[in-house]
Amino acid sequence: MAPRRNPLLAAFLGLLALPGIWCFSELFFAKEPQDVTAARKEAVVLDCQARGEVPITITWLKNGVKVTENERIYTLSNGSLYISEVESKRGETLDEGHYQCLALNKYGAILSHKAHLTLATMSAFEIQPLPVEAHEGSVARFACKISANPPAIITWEVNRTTLPIAMDRITALPTGVLQIYGVQQKDAGNYRCVATTVANRRKSVEAMLTVVPASNIKLFHKPSIIAGPQNITTSLHQTVIFECIATGNPKPIVSWSRLDHKSIDVFNTRVLGNGNLMISDVKVQHSGVYICRATIPGTRNFTTAMATLVVLAPPSFVEWPESLTRPRAGTARFACQAEGIPAPKMSWLKNGRKIHSNGRIKMYNSKLVINQIIPEDDAIYQCMAENSQGSILSRARLTVVLSEDRPSAPCNVHAETMSSSAILLAWERPLYNSDKVIAYSVHYMKAEGLNNEEYQVVIGNDTTHYIIDDLEPASNYTFYIVAYMPMGASQMSDHVTQHTLEDIPLRAPEISLTSQSPTDILISWLPIPAKYRRGQVVSFRLSFRLSTESTVQVLELPGTTYEHLLGGLKPDSIYLVRISAATRIGWGEASLWTSHHTPKATSVKAPKSPELRLEPLNCTTIMVSWQKDLEDTAAIQGYKLYYKEEGQQENGPILLEASDLTHTISGLDPRRKYHVRLLAYNSVEEGYQADQTVSTPGCVSVRDRMVLPPPPPHHLYAKANTSSSIYLHWGRPAFTSAQIINYTLRCNPVGLQNASLVLYLQTSETHMMVQGLEPSTKYEFAVRLHVDQLSSPWSPVVYHTTLPEAPAGPPLGVKATLIEEDTALVSWKPPGGLGTVISRYTILYASRKAWIAGEWQVLHREGTITMALLENLMAGNIYLIKIAASNEVGEGPFSNVVELAVLPKEASESNQRPKRLDSADADTANSGYYQLDQKSMTGIIAGVCIALTCILICILILIYRSKARKTSAPKSIHQASHQHSHSSISSMGANEVGKSIEDLAENEESLQPMMAGSSFLDAKGGTNLIINSYGPIAKKSSRKWLFFQDSKRVKSEETQRCFTKAVCLYQSGTAVLIGKDASPEQKPNYQAAYSIVADTEHSANSEESHETGDSGRFSHESNEELHLSVGVSAAPVTPDSFAGSAPVCPLPSASEEPPDQSPPPRLQLPPAGQN
Repeated sequence: MAPRRNPLLAAFLGLLALPGIWCFSELFFAKEPQDVTAARKEAVVLDCQARGEVPITITWLKNGVKVTENERIYTLSNGSLYISEVESKRGETLDEGHYQCLALNKYGAILSHKAHLTLATMSAFEIQPLPVEAHEGSVARFACKISANPPAIITWEVNRTTLPIAMDRITALPTGVLQIYGVQQKDAGNYRCVATTVANRRKSVEAMLTVVPASNIKLFHKPSIIAGPQNITTSLHQTVIFECIATGNPKPIVSWSRLDHKSIDVFNTRVLGNGNLMISDVKVQHSGVYICRATIPGTRNFTTAMATLVVLAPPSFVEWPESLTRPRAGTARFACQAEGIPAPKMSWLKNGRKIHSNGRIKMYNSKLVINQIIPEDDAIYQCMAENSQGSILSRARLTVVLSEDRPSAPCNVHAETMSSSAILLAWERPLYNSDKVIAYSVHYMKAEGLNNEEYQVVIGNDTTHYIIDDLEPASNYTFYIVAYMPMGASQMSDHVTQHTLEDIPLRAPEISLTSQSPTDILISWLPIPAKYRRGQVVSFRLSFRLSTESTVQVLELPGTTYEHLLGGLKPDSIYLVRISAATRIGWGEASLWTSHHTPKATSVKAPKSPELRLEPLNCTTIMVSWQKDLEDTAAIQGYKLYYKEEGQQENGPILLEASDLTHTISGLDPRRKYHVRLLAYNSVEEGYQADQTVSTPGCVSVRDRMVLPPPPPHHLYAKANTSSSIYLHWGRPAFTSAQIINYTLRCNPVGLQNASLVLYLQTSETHMMVQGLEPSTKYEFAVRLHVDQLSSPWSPVVYHTTLPEAPAGPPLGVKATLIEEDTALVSWKPPGGLGTVISRYTILYASRKAWIAGEWQVLHREGTITMALLENLMAGNIYLIKIAASNEVGEGPFSNVVELAVLPKEASESNQRPKRLDSADADTANSGYYQLDQKSMTGIIAGVCIALTCILICILILIYRSKARKTSAPKSIHQASHQHSHSSISSMGANEVGKSIEDLAENEESLQPMMAGSSFLDAKGGTNLIINSYGPIAKKSSRKWLFFQDSKRVKSEETQRCFTKAVCLYQSGTAVLIGKDASPEQKPNYQAAYSIVADTEHSANSEESHETGDSGRFSHESNEELHLSVGVSAAPVTPDSFAGSAPVCPLPSASEEPPDQSPPPRLQLPPAGQN
């Protein structure tokens, strides 16, 4: 009976049989070696354990070379490396280095990451403590520095006994700095530091601390940082300390911030001592610029210091390669991406060995591409990322699948040279399955050098020869051919190599011209690059002439010569030189004329010409470098650099310092030849010049390499650092892992019209401090990167404005005036200087006693205010006053002290004149008068003139109005008398009426201008109320400035006014005014009677006006309340109806409207004694 099979077990075994399912079938490391620091003669074990299908062989490498095993060094059974005693000799370390283990089985080999074995060492002290003299109560600081592996622990001793650091006054930083705050006499002594490691111990020299007794006078001191933070570069998870010691009086407060305004990590950060910042377990996000700020409490007096923290990080993968299965002649692509600080270097390994690019295998931007896969490509591939912090590897396997019934490789391949750029390639059809071939693929590449590009051409199956005509002259090429059928490709044919013919040079050499004396020119040139040489150069031809002559002299030199001295020339003359080169085929095109000015014959002390070198960094940038002639004894003040494109106008001079030996010229055009000349100068004259030409390469385009240009840097950030500098930072694109990346930064003021003033700066970092800028100026910035001869586009433009300059001088014209017994007014003018922005003023004042004690009182005023009040001053004291201006950048100097005397109370009562002193005239302090400046006097004079003009205009108006009144009075009286003959008065005696009329006649001149028809105007100053038959009415705006109009026009307008036709009686005391309608024929009929009582408010106003001597009423004989009674009869009203009856004032009914045109009622004054 057959054994029964478990279906689940069978399924599981089937899965294990599938490729890639059983993880142990391929290799991987279970444990890799780690970095080790060991003392001499100490035993060390480096772990290495690999898993996978056995058998597995372990091999150890040191610095890339196989380790030779012996009794002292050998491999353990588990694969680890054992070193029984670490050895070293004087001046060298035998066992120190980078170790890797290589694991191998039938699928391939893998390599571990690197482990660094180092010996415990300690160097001599790099910095020793120095003697310190400190005032009592101040700060003392000692420092020592030593290099050790592992890092040494630093402790301090005073007078050769351990220093107790438990006190708050004493801070010992792990970096080797000792800080003693509030120095006391007992702190004096000899100090030294002790460095200790597991293997060594060293003591520094002793330094004495001398304590000087403190002075009783404590003057005000601005804050200053005597020990600021230093730039630090550290690794992940380390602890860093930024030191910051500040002094000042009063004692400043130390605070920390980041330049990018990000918050400081409070979990891993704390303050040591009185202002030192310690960051533990640092991470990449801790990188940045840290600012230490020392501020006097309660003031804006501060100072800052900054330092940069760079946190290095080992590589880490962000993209891993994946295992692939591909047929023969296919293409495999492995992607791998890693990040780290600094950026890791990417490389590829095949079975533990480094891969170099060739025709089929290409590496670009950390990607591995394998074309025309062959069975030998079946292997384990590893992507390795490595930087100064370590290395990591990731593995992937390529499995090559071999198909059946494929054609054999094309045979009998041979090549024949056709010209300098063409080769004929021919072959025979495959011997096996040739009838199934559908196409051929021709592959060719340069035979010399590494990382050569392989090119491929696909042709039909109807031909067995092909001409490749885009080759370079005088070059060796390798060819092979692959046959294709629907089922796959054949193996590669045999390789064949062929050489192209020579051709004439495409380019002339780049020449350099210098003078060693006033009568010679040394001409030197560089070999022509191979791609432009197109063969072996056998001869050079030099042509030269004076610029003022047409005769050309020609010299031919051997092809192995690269310099020639022209002698017997004229001093102080311009010579033109050019060169051409020739191969065995013929002469190439000559260069353009290059000019050179020979020195003057009297230039015996002029600096010699420097040794000039030009190197293109990329297609738009040239690096200029030079060396001073060592035999030249002439003084050099600086260098002048000129450059120009051939056929264009020269740019320059660019002035450089005497210490400069390099300069970068940016913003050039690709594929152009440039002429550069450089000369040294001093205070006497200019030196000999050096001339040289250089060609910029072409920018690699998509057409040239079929690759996209790299993207521009991102997140460009600008921050104004000072009034003349701006800090810029940008992000490195994540696309690339290339090691060498250069950046070009473009900077210019916004609105710049002259393109030659655009500043181009080069750097390999992702940050830069641009200096030498103008204050309060808006600049625009852009950045681009260059990698592998590729240039990115410019990044988006970022705009930023520099900070304004701190005030350079103190406020001007400071004056102090005592305006009350205990209050003074201080005024000043802004500091001089164009464009200086003032945001705040600081006023310090103190009495003499307080000043001696260093106790100032502080006031602050905004930058737009130039005066301040000093209050609560003590009598009998002399106050000292000084003022400073400040803005966001800093504070300017204080003005000279101004003294203000506050007199005692008795003296101030006897002398009421204010006392003041100002900085302009201190000797007139007791004059007591406030001196007005020119602007104040001009304002006062203008105000007085305006006031006098207004007074004069008012006088003229009053004179004009007085004349108008006198001319209108007689006519008004006559009209009033004529109207009075048609009216009668009742309810009072004839005598009283006559008396009243007499009073009116006496005041007719003053009454007449205040009556207009049925209206009454109180114009005596008590009120400006206007009353008509309806009651009080408002003034019309049209009455304003009536006196400027024509008097005839005014009169005509008055006669045309419409008034209500009524008969009214006005009674106040003994004065009666009677008005009557000019048309007695009209007989209005009113059915209702009204009783109107005068306004009590009017009476009140009248009483108040009596107190001022003006009653505000027409009758000065009565203070009683005005009563006005109006009666309306049911019978028609007649002129005689007033006899024996109360005065009446008929009112129009609601249905009636006063006529538009009616003669105005006139004032009637009855004769005395009339009833």
